[in-house]
Formats: sequence, C-alpha cells, structure tokens
Amino acid sequence: MEKDFEKKYHDVETNHWWFKSRRKYLLDLLKSAPKDSKILDIGCSSGIFLKDLEKIGFAIENLYGVDISEKAIANCKENGIPNAFVMDAQNITLTQTFDIIIASDCLEHLQDDKKALKNWNSLLKVGGKMYVFVPAFMSLWSYHDEVNMHHRRYTNSELQSKMEAENLQILKSSYWNFFLFLPVYGFRKLSAFFQKNKKGESDIAIGNSMVNSVLLQLIVMENKLLSVFNFPFGVSTFCIAQKTA
Repeated sequence: MEKDFEKKYHDVETNHWWFKSRRKYLLDLLKSAPKDSKILDIGCSSGIFLKDLEKIGFAIENLYGVDISEKAIANCKENGIPNAFVMDAQNITLTQTFDIIIASDCLEHLQDDKKALKNWNSLLKVGGKMYVFVPAFMSLWSYHDEVNMHHRRYTNSELQSKMEAENLQILKSSYWNFFLFLPVYGFRKLSAFFQKNKKGESDIAIGNSMVNSVLLQLIVMENKLLSVFNFPFGVSTFCIAQKTA
C-alpha cells in the first residue's frame, strides 16, 4: 500500500461505510461465538475490529492482530491491543493456535496466496473457522487496486477452490456489496476511459456524510439478506470455512 494512501486509509477506516458495514456483518456472525475464543485478525490495520470484538465481550488478551505496516501496529498498541505484531501475512510466526481467523481484504495483497492460506490453516485449531474477504472480479480492476498494491481480484469459485485445497470445509460463501456492483462497475470503466494513462484516485474517501450514512444502511440491509441467500455477484466475495482435521 502506498504511504500516502495508507495515511488516508487509517484516517477513514473508523467511519467509512464500506469498513463499518463489513465489520458489522462479521460482528453479527461472531456474536454467538464463545467469548473465550482466541481470535486472529490478519491485516488488522489499526485494530478497530479487535476493539469492537472486545466491546461485545471477547477478552482482549485472546485477541491478536498482525499487519505488515509498522504504523498500523503502532496504532493498535495506542488503541490498547497488546497482542499486535508486525508480520508478513504469508509467514505468520505466532506460536498460538486460534479458534477464529479473520482476513478482510488481505489475501489479494500477497504474492503467494496459496502459501498464505497454508500458513493460516496451520494456525487454526481443528474445528476452528476462517473468514476470508477479498475483492471480486478482475473486470473491476482499476487504479484503486494499483494504489492498494493488489496482485489480483477473485471470483467466488476461485476463492472457494483455494481454500478447499487446504482441506477447509466451506460453510458459507457469497459475493458481498451486491447492490453497488453495477454503479461501481460503471464508475470504474468510465474513470478508466477518461483518465487513460493518467493516474486516478482510490475509492476510499468519506465524502458527504449523508451519502456515507445512506450507503452504510444499504449494505447493512444487504448483510441481513445474506442470512437467507447468497448473491450471484458483488464488489467483494467471501468464504467462511471450517478446519475439520
């Protein structure tokens, strides 16, 4: 991630509709998990999600975060997260094993995603669950991916296949951010056409507070629908999988 963009990312991740709606979906999924669960957040950034987990009853001493960014981990420490470490997500060297592993928009940053998933699986207890979110569809590739230093975007079937290759049993998989797929697709194609060889801007910005609030509520509604069915496409995709042996 480029340095200027990283600062912008840390500035907006608390209140931006994209991050808030995804954190809310994960929190809703995890609220019934045993409160003594040991949880690892890979690509934890400033630790906002880990603090949210603490607020709903998970013990802070069982919450771990890793990130490649020294600034992100410094922010975690300032936010009261003691178990936060600067590490390469392809080679996490923690000696603990975990009941729950979460990786939100991390796998696409890693050159060797197969190596990363194998490493993550080694850190997961038998019976433990892994939650992986990634950007969807190479057709959505834009300068946003370049400034984020992405290596790829995924289809849902690709993500499932990579996780199943590590003997993880898929419990739930879907696309996410379905309602905004067509507007995002159109915006990125138009932006690419008009910018041509010029650099564009990342999609990450708070913008108008009313628009931010409306988009948040829209995706929160989508989150509720995900409990009933899966979406056929979206801006992101995810898999929830369990280690059975």
